[in-house]
Amino acid sequence: MKLRFFLLITMLVSSAAFGQGNNYVQNYKKYDGLALTPPMGWNSWNKFACNVDEKLIRETADAMLSSGMKQAGYTYINIDDCWHGERDSLGFIHPDLKRFPSGMKALADYIHSKGLKLGLYSDAGSQTCGGRPGSRGFEFQDALTYASWGVDYLKYDWCNTEGLKAEGAYKTITAALRKAGRPMILSICEWGTDKPWVWGPAVGHLWRTSGDIFNCFDCVEDHGTWKSWGVMQILDKQDGLREYAGPGHWNDPDMLEIGNGKLTAGEDRAHFSMWAMLAAPLIAGNDLRNMNQETKEVLTNKKIISINQDSLGIQGFRYSKVNGFEVWFKPLSNGKWAVSFLNRSSEVKKLDFDWKKEKVKDDIFNKQLNTNTVLYKIGNAWTGKSMGTTKNSLKTDVPPHDVLTLILEES
Repeated sequence: MKLRFFLLITMLVSSAAFGQGNNYVQNYKKYDGLALTPPMGWNSWNKFACNVDEKLIRETADAMLSSGMKQAGYTYINIDDCWHGERDSLGFIHPDLKRFPSGMKALADYIHSKGLKLGLYSDAGSQTCGGRPGSRGFEFQDALTYASWGVDYLKYDWCNTEGLKAEGAYKTITAALRKAGRPMILSICEWGTDKPWVWGPAVGHLWRTSGDIFNCFDCVEDHGTWKSWGVMQILDKQDGLREYAGPGHWNDPDMLEIGNGKLTAGEDRAHFSMWAMLAAPLIAGNDLRNMNQETKEVLTNKKIISINQDSLGIQGFRYSKVNGFEVWFKPLSNGKWAVSFLNRSSEVKKLDFDWKKEKVKDDIFNKQLNTNTVLYKIGNAWTGKSMGTTKNSLKTDVPPHDVLTLILEES
């Protein structure tokens, strides 16, 4: 009870300090030094939606290790919507004790003992998208609670936000997290409506650029008042956004659908390759406890992950697009480049790419692929095999709904 009273007093003082006009705007500041490469982890929503409990989360943390995911770089175990119980008489949020009988602090301790980190979900509105208590009016209180539990990552949604402006609402939770004193990644889940890429870099560490992903390669799910988007539809929505991404601030095209059963093996590869090319957060959304070998090999491919996690933090760009066949480039550190040949069509595409005839220049980040003066070795990022050098044209077939991803390195 004393701890609760102390937290309440701290919250009230904090709220007063941040509620004084211009002082509020001056005092919000996200934690620097986090998410210097795109976050990697797992989230419960795509596979389990509201069916979450502590048994699932503990087993998922165990599976993160046994499957090789942690060794590949995945760090965060993120519990999405529906973990919430009720607020107590002082307004503090508690987990649903039927689902999380041990409490969030014990669960966080378990996850941390595995060398992993815990993420939670809340909402800027009065209720979450799943109808649980949102953080509106309780931002500082919730931030203190999350900090006391040991939370490392907060996904903050945008349902039931009538009358709120996105930038101000997210600045409020940023200020609250900062005041709580525990460094946390803030994932801005505003769906791209209010152009979070413009104001998001100062406020959070990543921001959604679209509505929710749909487990389909190339289609749209119409819900009437809103839509979910297939992998290719979300890819198209990234046009014009790459200049806003970089270390500590990333465009987020939503979580991965790899391993959820509706995409083919080629579509899984294409999905993973393109999220890597986008320097997108790699947040798996499947059941880690029951992955087949094919899914594991996609999600733990070290070469593809190295493209995503490259220290330059430059988002890739579409170089050309003809009849459902696209060429993407991404500058990497140490003079390397990643290249993806994406076949969105339903037919095999014959590739004949003459490196010396192509003028590849990244005007935004001032990078140029100099294949006329520099000889590059070509490595297949999926197979690990050599595909020659840029001295000769690249001739091969790319299957439908699949991708060929290469890494070019100076010879």
